[in-house]
Amino acid sequence: MRIYLATSNQHKVAEARYILGRYSIEVVQKNVEKLEVQADEVEVVAEAAARRLCEEGEELVAVEDAGLYIDALNGFPGPYSEYVYRTLGIAGVLKLMAGIERRSAHFKSAVAICVDKSVEVFTGVAEGSIAAEPRGSGGFGFDPIFVPAGHLKTFAEMSLEEKSALSHRGKAFRRLAEWLISRGPRPLEAGHQPSGRRP
Repeated sequence: MRIYLATSNQHKVAEARYILGRYSIEVVQKNVEKLEVQADEVEVVAEAAARRLCEEGEELVAVEDAGLYIDALNGFPGPYSEYVYRTLGIAGVLKLMAGIERRSAHFKSAVAICVDKSVEVFTGVAEGSIAAEPRGSGGFGFDPIFVPAGHLKTFAEMSLEEKSALSHRGKAFRRLAEWLISRGPRPLEAGHQPSGRRP
C-alpha cells in the first residue's frame, strides 16, 4: 500500500515512513504549495489542506499538522507552533516560562487524508511537561524541551523508535494506518500515481 505525504519537512517524512512502514505502508513525499490556514486547532488546519488537495483531484495524499500546547500559557503556541518556532524559537518560549512552576503541556498531531474524494482526520496527543532547558539533538521543532509524561528524556534525547512509540505524531499515524488497513486494498494503492505534479 502507498500513500503520499504533502510536506517539505524531511523530519516528518522520516517519522511517517518509520511508523507506517511497520504496517507495510509506503510513504512518498509530495511537495505541494503550502496552504496557510488560520485556525485555533491543528485538526482544522490539516483538514482544510487535505480538502484543497481533494478538490484538485488528488487521492491518498495526507497532510499533518502539529502543535505544542502549554497550559501555563493558555495553550500557546498551539497551531501557531511552527511560526513561533521560527520567530521566538526555543529560547523565546523558555523565556516566557521563566519563573513558572506549572510546566504541564501536550503535543497534538492531526493527520488528514484525501480518500475517495472525502477527507478523514486522525489525531494523537502526547501529554508531558516543558523542560527547564533544551536537551538532546534529535527530532525537530520543540522536541528538545518536551518531556513526555512518565519519562525523564526529552523527545530530542530519544531514538526515533522511542519517540515514535510515545509521540502525538506516532499515535495519529498509527490510527491512520489501522483505518487504511481496515478498508482493504484499493486499485490506486497498488502503485498508481495520483493526479497533479509528481512528488
